[in-house]
Amino acid sequence: MSENLHANYQGVWDSRIGFGDKAALISIDFMQGYTDKASSLFAQGVVDAVEASPQLLKAARETGIPVIHTNILYHESFIDGGVWLKKAPVMKAMVAGNPFAEFCPQVAPQKGELVLTKQYASAFFGTSLASTLHTLGVDTVIIIGCSTSGCIRASAVDAMQHGFRSIVVRECVGDRHPEPHEANLFDIDSKYGDVVSKAQVIDYLQSQN
Repeated sequence: MSENLHANYQGVWDSRIGFGDKAALISIDFMQGYTDKASSLFAQGVVDAVEASPQLLKAARETGIPVIHTNILYHESFIDGGVWLKKAPVMKAMVAGNPFAEFCPQVAPQKGELVLTKQYASAFFGTSLASTLHTLGVDTVIIIGCSTSGCIRASAVDAMQHGFRSIVVRECVGDRHPEPHEANLFDIDSKYGDVVSKAQVIDYLQSQN
């Protein structure tokens, strides 16, 4: 991002919201289709994010905050894919039995952790995520996963619209190309939540013990 662009936003779209009283970690769509070079969905940025995330997941689990995962899975007829599958037919790989629809082992859900299945970009759209978080007393969502310009951005925006503080962990989200990745992190940080480093989030989590 250019210095002129940052200067144009400074003092207008750069407020910080910080962490609230209770956080949950939401791991969005860390599936093998994004990390396997044989897949049309492959994104090196997601490979990097997967490699960066186990340490953060470990810290969240040790702190005892809720850890919730999402995946994308369609009916074999794709009747539940709507217009998105017309726009992005590559997503048809996300069906039961396709290895690309399986979680990456390094960041897979552990026993007892909630997995919500979705068919669209936002982790909140068409799922019980908002109701679950409100019931748990959560006011802050720490977001990791993929892809930055798609499901991460949509989830960060919807989190804010459902009344949650969105904290997106820079090293733990990824995309196909660095330019949309950086542009969307900039926009999320400017308008919808805080984009912070993994070290900052781990420091926060450890302070809760």
